Amino acid sequence: MSPYLLGLRLSGRRVLVVGGGRVAQRRVPALLDAGAEITIVSTSVTPALDDLIAAGRVTWEARPYQVGDCDGAWLVQACTSAKAVNTAIAAEAEAKRIWCVRADDKDASAAWTPASGKVDEIGIAVTAGGDPRRAAGIRDAVVSALRDGTVDARRNRTKPVGVALVGGGPGDPGLITVRGRQLLAQADVVVADRLAPRALLDELAPDVELVDAAKVPYGRSLSQEKINELLISHARQGKFVVRLKGGDPYVFGRGGEEMLACARAGIPVTVVPGITSAVAVPASAGVPVTHRGVSQEFHVISVHVAPDHPQSTVDWPGLARSAGTLVLMMAVERIGAIAETLIRDGRSPETPVMVVQDGTLPTQRAVTASLSTVADRVVAAGIRPPAIVIVGDVVRVGQEVEMVRAERVP
Repeated sequence: MSPYLLGLRLSGRRVLVVGGGRVAQRRVPALLDAGAEITIVSTSVTPALDDLIAAGRVTWEARPYQVGDCDGAWLVQACTSAKAVNTAIAAEAEAKRIWCVRADDKDASAAWTPASGKVDEIGIAVTAGGDPRRAAGIRDAVVSALRDGTVDARRNRTKPVGVALVGGGPGDPGLITVRGRQLLAQADVVVADRLAPRALLDELAPDVELVDAAKVPYGRSLSQEKINELLISHARQGKFVVRLKGGDPYVFGRGGEEMLACARAGIPVTVVPGITSAVAVPASAGVPVTHRGVSQEFHVISVHVAPDHPQSTVDWPGLARSAGTLVLMMAVERIGAIAETLIRDGRSPETPVMVVQDGTLPTQRAVTASLSTVADRVVAAGIRPPAIVIVGDVVRVGQEVEMVRAERVP
């Protein structure tokens, strides 16, 4: 017959665990999270349980089970490796009308321990007919769906309010944070950037209002002032607004401006950091931005204006003198001027450079060159934005990795 599922509130109640092995090690933490007062009866315990005992969180009686151990317990876990001992424990508990879970025999067990999980205030418990592996697999799927918003989180009566500035990551929709995906699933309005992971927008509910806030280089663009107004006006209507950006909201994403605008309007703001493309895209191309013995610093530079432009605040001579890695964003269309400036100010013309287009996406491609040849290579390869430019000896590290991999292919 099907079990009757019940959530036990064990705070301050005695729970007996007989056995100190790996099964007990798995079950004790969940019992502690429920506030149970745990007594372990066993001749030995695992190191993990020993840590809990040393911290005073669990009482340990270092001896074999004996009749009378169940007295005063609200729940008993029979976790020994001896079937006869577990049978005796279960018989005592049954006689005293105490629920007992047998780890060795689900059919002889008066109760089952479900595979459990928790997401915020939602608890998940799965029994799957007493099959622990199957129950754990189903539990993991449900927990994952709750975390990423696949399960309809918009029905939550405690839905967030105000505005969430969510970093969507470098492009691959799988690289958004769990928290970012949760909030996106609860949005009433989504204001999305051009570089936000567009595939995630297809998952939005039909009634979610989508605002395209793309800033196309040298093309149509929604002004930052208008974006700020949209965030505030929708939030004032009681709607939960997600501002979905590429990368991280605070790395050349104008997240600070939007935060200030909302703060001045009295709108609560949640900030969800994202994986910045300045680090993720080089990594996806096999290039570490720092590497022991090669580079112990890296600089991230926005090149939305050329080095000689009056509005440029970048210390190009300082960057040229630095031995660190340079990660240049919005730089493809000015790569020639950048290379000339760095060489003029002291960087070697032979400094390796990699340019990665569509980083982390299926269309990702990269070209490598030296500082003196990169402009011609970019033109010849037809590289277009969005792209990341990596300047420094770490590019050779990435090339070395590829060579090692190629040599190991049979």
